[in-house]
Amino acid sequence: MDLPLLDIDVIRSFVAIAESGGFSRAAATVHRTPSALSMQIKRLEEMLDQPLFIREARQVRLTPQGEALLGYARRLLKLNEETVGHFLKPALTGQVRLGSPDDVGTRILPRVLARFARTHPAVQVDVLAGRSVDLVQRLNDGDLDMTLVTVGNDGLEPTLGEVVHSEPLVWAGRDGGLAVQRQPLPLSLANQGCAWRRVALAALDHAGIDYRIAYSSEHCAGQEAAMLADLAVAPFPHSLVKPPLRRLDNEAGLPELGHYQIALVRGAAGPAHDALAEQVKAAFRDYR
Repeated sequence: MDLPLLDIDVIRSFVAIAESGGFSRAAATVHRTPSALSMQIKRLEEMLDQPLFIREARQVRLTPQGEALLGYARRLLKLNEETVGHFLKPALTGQVRLGSPDDVGTRILPRVLARFARTHPAVQVDVLAGRSVDLVQRLNDGDLDMTLVTVGNDGLEPTLGEVVHSEPLVWAGRDGGLAVQRQPLPLSLANQGCAWRRVALAALDHAGIDYRIAYSSEHCAGQEAAMLADLAVAPFPHSLVKPPLRRLDNEAGLPELGHYQIALVRGAAGPAHDALAEQVKAAFRDYR
């Protein structure tokens, strides 16, 4: 018996509803009315002979069958994108040299590089991780074509590049740990030139809190290690604070640190550079 064919437009609607948690929120994403989405899902459920969503007052949840379909649906959308892109997008070739601070690399670059390799397999991407100050210097020296930087680092202009991400910088430490109670306050910081370090020390000085730098590292993984061992507390991006770490809000009178930004600085232009820059910015939009 011939099996029915899935409509890729319906699959896109299904994924949008699953990811947003509601028909109304998904409608704006796929540019359809909630009632049109409801009809699409009804036909899809009838075709598969399975309930896909549990409809509640303020949201919808996936059924076990819907959860199973979601994995297939995402792969179908990716395959559709690659297939259409193969024929409609001009074939790009060349090399792009990208710089990135290490914390950005762990969060964003894996998905960017994987997707870019699928959509533009003939473009070679070389990545250099390092401090923002050093990366900007490498960009100015012509060793990089573009770089992500933490805006506000010493020696960098606040308006440098295009801001692609902003999030709170918070105090973090081991859940149930004692480091936050010690005096002077032990800190785990990145090395000189890091925006997180500069902001944290300025805030502590302004608040009159005594501290000592107990641990320094060029990488945020080193800061995290000191927190996990309960040797220190650290200024850390909110999105990176995962158990067994926790935010230390309003503890020991720690001052607020505000937000920090990540900017994309371009040094070279070309179709391959533009394509990678757009995928970097899209990854940050999805990350939010």
